[in-house]
Amino acid sequence: MLDLAAELGAWAAQGRGFAVATVVSVSGSAPRPPGAALAVDTDGRAVGSVSGGCVEGAVYDLCADALRDGTVRRERFGYSDDDAFAVGLTCGGSVEVVVVPVLAGSPSRTAVESALAVAARGEAVAVVRILDGPGDLAGGGVLAVRPDGTYEGSLGSADDAGLAAQARALLDLGRTGICEVPESSARCGGDITLFVESSVPPARMIVFGAVDFAGALVRVGKLLGFHVTLCDARGVFATPERFPDADEVVVDWPDRYLRSTATDERTVLCVLTHDAKFDVPLLEVALRLPAAYVGAMGSRRTHDDRLRALREAGVGERELARLRSPIGLDLGGRTPEETAVSIGAEIVAVRRGGTGVPLRGGDGAIHRAG
Repeated sequence: MLDLAAELGAWAAQGRGFAVATVVSVSGSAPRPPGAALAVDTDGRAVGSVSGGCVEGAVYDLCADALRDGTVRRERFGYSDDDAFAVGLTCGGSVEVVVVPVLAGSPSRTAVESALAVAARGEAVAVVRILDGPGDLAGGGVLAVRPDGTYEGSLGSADDAGLAAQARALLDLGRTGICEVPESSARCGGDITLFVESSVPPARMIVFGAVDFAGALVRVGKLLGFHVTLCDARGVFATPERFPDADEVVVDWPDRYLRSTATDERTVLCVLTHDAKFDVPLLEVALRLPAAYVGAMGSRRTHDDRLRALREAGVGERELARLRSPIGLDLGGRTPEETAVSIGAEIVAVRRGGTGVPLRGGDGAIHRAG
């Protein structure tokens, strides 16, 4: 649901009723991860996707049914190759979907609207539902949980606060998925299965160097969902006019800016300055941060010279091993756009555990969990 926060928030503000189908679990090779959603309003308009097209029609019908009778639905779609007319995934995996109606006046409406508004502002929030539990607890109740532990709504249990605390643990990690809560951990009369859908601010990409390749990389970064910052010490080149797709353009010495700005284990750092007086001090800082990716542009000779200078500056071998240089995958590209695609592809491979080899030559599932 939260990946459609802007669209559904607008629907809610207009007073529309809608039903949301959310992927709660996948197994094997499946095209969309937990949290992916498709929503249908009372006029039959649809946004989002739960399968990349394989089962969208059937899920649309489930949403329409939920809108008609106001009840929650849960269904699993598996492999359909044995029956040419069956609805299912052709990729060999399975996907479980829960459909929840969000109607005007329904008890969960306020919590849903609150969560959508928070997510649309780019702030952290989790939506929590009960998938399985004693009695009729899996009846469509919703909690909207914030990072400070406060929450809105109700799951209809005797221990909403305890279940909100369980969900907060996943929100702190930015994770979406199923959380099993034993009876001993919550006063609900039995074991509980929660689905926690977390929305956290987008990860940062910081591109250093206001060069021609940077404009294309900024666009690729936005396409991949990053909050993108362009930084360069030269104010004449680092301007919003030259980089209109960047979320922010910063004029500062790269190493000084990196020391002062917020980064975390999801941050991606791309060094395109290609100048030792910028590169070496910047990489001294970057390689000691818990960033997801640190890459630097330059030839193999430049890379060797850079490593030598970093070693002389006291950077250790374990830290140097984190450096992706020359930056990007070998796609044979030459233009700024082709180079940006190769850098973006390497970032995806590093973050998702990919190999970077052609899928045609491999085996096993092409969709990875997580």
